[in-house]
Amino acid sequence: MANPRRRDGTGASVVRGEPARQGTIRAVTLDDVRAAIDRIDDQIVALLAQRQQQVHAAARFKQDDAAVEAPARRRALMARLNDRAVEEGVDLEVVTATWTAMVDAFIALERRDVHARQQPE
Repeated sequence: MANPRRRDGTGASVVRGEPARQGTIRAVTLDDVRAAIDRIDDQIVALLAQRQQQVHAAARFKQDDAAVEAPARRRALMARLNDRAVEEGVDLEVVTATWTAMVDAFIALERRDVHARQQPE
């Protein structure tokens, strides 16, 4: 069984109108819900910064756009994340849309790194 304490890094999620469960905080107002979402968003941005560092590191190993795009890696990533989404009870459309946009953005960043490295000084 998945540990609900992993969901937002604090073990808390906000639910209004549902019985309290382990790892759940009763939301009193919409502002409470928004504050919880803001805390989660802050954690996501920090994780994106870590992911970006790894993307820059990966770019150093790649020589061209084909290596950057790595379609087999992308398929494997999406399959793994779909499995994780099912385990965590996250809507698959949300996971697919979120990671598609994120991976596209990071591929563009990585492509810029590779192209910049190939430019004569």
